[in-house]
Amino acid sequence: MARSSEPLAGRPFLLGLGALYIAIGVAWAVANLLDGMSAVSVFVVGSFIAGSGFAVLLGGYRLPRADLDPRFYSRISRWSLGGIAVMLLILGLYDVQPDTGLSDPTRSISILTGFACVAGFGVGLYDASAKSSAFELERRNEELERLRRELEASNERLEQFAHVASHDLQEPLRMVSSYLQLLDRRYGEELDEDAAEFLEYAVDGAERMREMIDALLEYARVETKGDPFEPVDLDAVLDDVRKDLELRIRETDATVDVGELPRVEGDEHQLRQLFQNLLSNAIAYSGDEPPRVEVSAERREGPRPSERSRAERRSTTRSSGPREDGTAAENAGEAWVVSVADEGVGIDPGAQDRIFDVFQRLHSQEEQPGTGIGLALCKRIVERHGGEIRVDSEPGEGTTFSVTLPAVDRETERSVPSR
Repeated sequence: MARSSEPLAGRPFLLGLGALYIAIGVAWAVANLLDGMSAVSVFVVGSFIAGSGFAVLLGGYRLPRADLDPRFYSRISRWSLGGIAVMLLILGLYDVQPDTGLSDPTRSISILTGFACVAGFGVGLYDASAKSSAFELERRNEELERLRRELEASNERLEQFAHVASHDLQEPLRMVSSYLQLLDRRYGEELDEDAAEFLEYAVDGAERMREMIDALLEYARVETKGDPFEPVDLDAVLDDVRKDLELRIRETDATVDVGELPRVEGDEHQLRQLFQNLLSNAIAYSGDEPPRVEVSAERREGPRPSERSRAERRSTTRSSGPREDGTAAENAGEAWVVSVADEGVGIDPGAQDRIFDVFQRLHSQEEQPGTGIGLALCKRIVERHGGEIRVDSEPGEGTTFSVTLPAVDRETERSVPSR
């Protein structure tokens, strides 16, 4: 549809218009040379006329190389014709004035309308460029709207899956686990050593499957079951996390140093999950020495995360776009980078790109129990907050997880009291 009108009023017309002025310029030059006009005058005037035609012809020829939608080529030709029409009107008004007139009408009309045609071409090019940009913006908005609808549908399907996981899958798993435990209680003493070991493996496997389903359900509901964003005091969040991990901290003789932390814009429940996972990992992967964990924060007022160099993002899990339920750090231009650093076993550089994927484990279940979804959940929570999570680590030298979270605006930050 866009190209069907082009042969009548688009690029071919401009090519023809340019060729016409070149022909007029050549014809005028030949005619005046035969009448005895000096070659210099003929060359100058002929260049004016033919030059305008050449400019329009070249511009029309190069239109496909311009970043323009072909459906707007006709606007350029109309502006060019409009320039010629306006110049003819001006020359007509000038010619009808008393005691005035064009000394050489053919020369004057050819030169001035040629210049007007080039000026119209330039205005039309600008107009077509603006229309093309507006059309492309509209097309992209439609594409974004389509993607938004698809994302909503995907989230609905994910929620349906979460419902299945929490009901239809949990019930038979409970039955399997219950009957295995019943077998153990009734016949445990009658089983030989191998059978007892097999039964223990089965019970343990059923329990781990239940934990994985619960974790996957939690992962699926990050977007759909999150609370609205509000100012959150991270000092209070970390206090709660340390209380939850108090027994584990005492058992491992861990030292957890928490610096002064800010208020951020977010979901308090999810942020508590985030830092509980990160602190738990830091304690779990401490190696043979008592764990030492440090939590700190610094404010960043600079380029958005997406504008940093590739080298800086080598080990970074990049963020998705900001959601409507929170003010993303990237939009505000200000963010807090909260770091959780340990002195543990570290992570091999080749494995750092996949530790945020679901069910990706770097250690066997015997070495470190877990579901393999904790860091994937962390990533999803940070993405919901419009930020990013990055890992910097070397084997044997510890690990630092850095989380970017949206800063509370300064007026709110002053008015919200600490907990």
